[in-house]
Amino acid sequence: MEIVSSDKVFVVQPPLRPDYKSNNPLARLMTVLQRVTLAAEREQYFLNQVQYLLPYGDLELYGPSSPEQNVTDVRAQDNKQDFQKQNIKSFTLTDIRLARGWATVDGWQGCFLQLSYRGGPDSALATAHGGLLGDRIKAWLKVRNVSTGSLIEIPYNPGTDRYEIEIWGYPGTDLRTKLGTRGVAAWDRGGIVCRPDLVPGVASDFAREGLDSVNMLTLHPTHAMHPILPLTVEMAFCNREESAWDSRNGLNHRYTFGMCYRGWNNFLQVGISESPHGGFGFLHFRNLLSNYFAFSDSGELSRDVEPWMLAAGGDKAPAARREQFLAVDYLDLHVLKSECGIGIHRHRDNQEIFFMLAGTGIMVMGDYYQFPDRERAFEIRTLTAGSFTLLKAGQLHALYNVTDEDLQLLMFGGYD
Repeated sequence: MEIVSSDKVFVVQPPLRPDYKSNNPLARLMTVLQRVTLAAEREQYFLNQVQYLLPYGDLELYGPSSPEQNVTDVRAQDNKQDFQKQNIKSFTLTDIRLARGWATVDGWQGCFLQLSYRGGPDSALATAHGGLLGDRIKAWLKVRNVSTGSLIEIPYNPGTDRYEIEIWGYPGTDLRTKLGTRGVAAWDRGGIVCRPDLVPGVASDFAREGLDSVNMLTLHPTHAMHPILPLTVEMAFCNREESAWDSRNGLNHRYTFGMCYRGWNNFLQVGISESPHGGFGFLHFRNLLSNYFAFSDSGELSRDVEPWMLAAGGDKAPAARREQFLAVDYLDLHVLKSECGIGIHRHRDNQEIFFMLAGTGIMVMGDYYQFPDRERAFEIRTLTAGSFTLLKAGQLHALYNVTDEDLQLLMFGGYD
């Protein structure tokens, strides 16, 4: 885990206090999310299950409050009672966006993956090209371990001022005939293509019936919408002439849909237990997180502790170590009123669970550290009643109630 050197710390000198109401980063992010447009008609998607990745480059955080306001190195910000140092002041998005979800047409319910690249003359690719990129660009793409082989073309969408393509897992050759007017227009310009090799899987692969005692980590592991396993996406973009590239200097952009999202439809294992713990009758269970039995090596409840991080006991050790558990220092119930949002903030050391008791919210998660296997991005999903997310050390997160009803949240975690 690396601290990103380009990130900034905004020092708030007393008696001033942060202004969280002006240009709030969560409000900014929700505005960006509202502009994301899918290619076909709304009825072709399960919109409340679409997942988004909005990659970002630099972050600006607020520094600690007085009297430690000048401690700008996060490795020395050990005051667990000071939450100001966790809050995000600003961020800079990159040119790339991704989305995945379920598409449906004529009874088929399968996966799609959207790639989107910013238009205009000042994107990284346009700058490398030396001007506007024309009506299409190209990309190399690998989803999990399956690549496109040759480059694919991504057409310009004047409605969004972005180069966009949706890759559907539809297995037939007649998708165009089943789409509406908007979907047909996207198909004709190359904005929808069928590549079931890249985004395999259908919704019925994870139907509840027949899954008793099945380890979900072993079921359809290549599925593009697997409810447990992360989805990795690697890509590089170039101009139509293939003479200019946006490829992280040949390392390729690497992103992960990896939010730990669990609940009634996202579980490790499910089954029936007779006479549970010496009782009577039958208990229907869903195993959500575990260090027991087949999941003893899952690592989901563990975290890596760097020498400058606080361990569960509040101490620092001279060398890196691993804790195999989730410790709890607090347990809270929160009620978010309509249009209330928990702002984007990072936890340096903390692990935390957001469990939705009632209502629907927009959950935001992302990396504060730079992890070696993925670039930083805001991952955004809809969190519904009976579901929760597990936030790991080094991650950013936020939750926004966009509905007219109260949102009830159980929140617990530890360390920071």
